[in-house]
Amino acid sequence: MIRSMTGYGRGEAMGEDLTVTVELRSVNNRYLDCTVKMPRAYLFAEDALKERIQNKVGRGKVDVFVNVAHTGGADMEVTVNESLAKSYIEALRKLYEIDGGNYIKKSGYAADLARFPDVLTVEKKEEDQERAKSLLLEAMERALDDFNAMREREGEKLREDVLGRASEIEVLTGKVEERSPGIVADYRARLAAKMAEVLHNNQIDESRILTEAAIYADKVAVDEETVRLRSHISQLRLMLEQGGGVGRKLDFLVQEFNREANTIGSKCNDIETSRYVVDIKAEIEKIREQIQNIE
Repeated sequence: MIRSMTGYGRGEAMGEDLTVTVELRSVNNRYLDCTVKMPRAYLFAEDALKERIQNKVGRGKVDVFVNVAHTGGADMEVTVNESLAKSYIEALRKLYEIDGGNYIKKSGYAADLARFPDVLTVEKKEEDQERAKSLLLEAMERALDDFNAMREREGEKLREDVLGRASEIEVLTGKVEERSPGIVADYRARLAAKMAEVLHNNQIDESRILTEAAIYADKVAVDEETVRLRSHISQLRLMLEQGGGVGRKLDFLVQEFNREANTIGSKCNDIETSRYVVDIKAEIEKIREQIQNIE
């Protein structure tokens, strides 16, 4: 399966008091470049998240956004500073000695004591890292599945477009091959006409014309280049059929496409063939642009 390097995916995992959301966004890049943005309290899971991405993404610039939400306040706990509370009680005893200690027996006493600074402290419970890591990885897996599904849909469109353009190159290559014998015939006719014009008679050395035509035919022969170009097209189709991370291989292969097209263009001093070569190069450039998006 061919995958595009650009995509988006989202995944969510929920626990009793914890909801984790992971979002993935990617753009083209020569290699895999992964950046994870997450709360500092959960950085202990960053390497594990990156490892999951590396297992399922070949290349591209991937930005990961992790959001962790706590529900119901279950992650908080209230602690009593007992030593400070006892100090306050002792101080209150002294203040209310004149009342015979009756005040401290009243029901509202504990609530009044709680209002004193630092008697009660609200703190965040220590995170269960294994449970949190499990939820983070679960959300990541769902996000990656969504992310890769989108990339595969885009990859299929790229594959169809590249194959269509490869077929067009094949058709144009056939036209170059059909035109090639005519180039030599035209050259021979022009050469004969020129010699007749120069010599002003019909006593033309036919063997000399044949020799010159043979030399010219060897110079403009593009059989090797068209055969190689067709071979490259077959190889491209095979790579797209096999799928996987073939983007870089395709990039190198398209360079070979260009090399053969340039050689054909330099050999064929013919207007019609030059038009075919220009069209071939245009299709090659469009293929090159498309495979820049393939993983």
